[in-house]
Amino acid sequence: MKMIAHTIMFGMIALLIVQPAAAVASVEVEGVTFKRDVTYRGESLELQGYGLLRYMVFIKAYVGALYLPPSVASTDVLEPVAKRLELQYFHAISKEDFDQSTRAKIADNTTPFQFEQLQSRMDQLGAIYQDVQPGDRYSLTFVPGQGTELALNGKPLGTIPGQDFARAVFGVWLGANPIDDDFRDLLLGVR
Repeated sequence: MKMIAHTIMFGMIALLIVQPAAAVASVEVEGVTFKRDVTYRGESLELQGYGLLRYMVFIKAYVGALYLPPSVASTDVLEPVAKRLELQYFHAISKEDFDQSTRAKIADNTTPFQFEQLQSRMDQLGAIYQDVQPGDRYSLTFVPGQGTELALNGKPLGTIPGQDFARAVFGVWLGANPIDDDFRDLLLGVR
C-alpha cells in the first residue's frame, strides 16, 4: 500500500513538473520571444526550431524561428508546404543590402536558368523590402497556391507568387548553401 502511495505521489510530482513546460506558449532566444505556434490564412504552423545567427563569430546579427505544419518533417521544408520564417534584427540594415544579399544567396542555391526565371519576382521582393532598425522583425510566410508574403513587424508588404520562388527565397536560410549551416540546422531543429 505504501508503495502505491509513493508511486502515485511521484507520478503527481512528475505531472506538475511536466505540465507547465508543455503549457509554455513561447520560447526565448537572446531576449527575443517567439510563439510556439502561429496561424496564417487558416494554416496552423508549429515552431520547428530557432536560433541566433552571428556575423564574424562575435556579432549577433539576428535571431530566427521556423514554423511548419505539424505533419511536415524538417527534411521537406523546401517542398510545396506551408512555412514561416521570422527574423528579428539586432542591427540596422538597409533595404538595398537585403536585396543584394538575397539575390546573391538565391544565386548560390539555384542554377543560372532557375535564377533567370526568378528575376522578375526577385525584383518584386527588392521593391517591397524596407530598411530595418534594431528590434524590427521580418517574416516570410508561404502557403501553397497563395505565394510568399513578406511582412515587417506584422504588417504585410506584399506577396510574391510561385513555389519555385518560395523554394529559392527560403533556400537563402534553409537550402544546401545557406547563409550559415549552423543557423540552418538550428532552424530545422536538427541541432
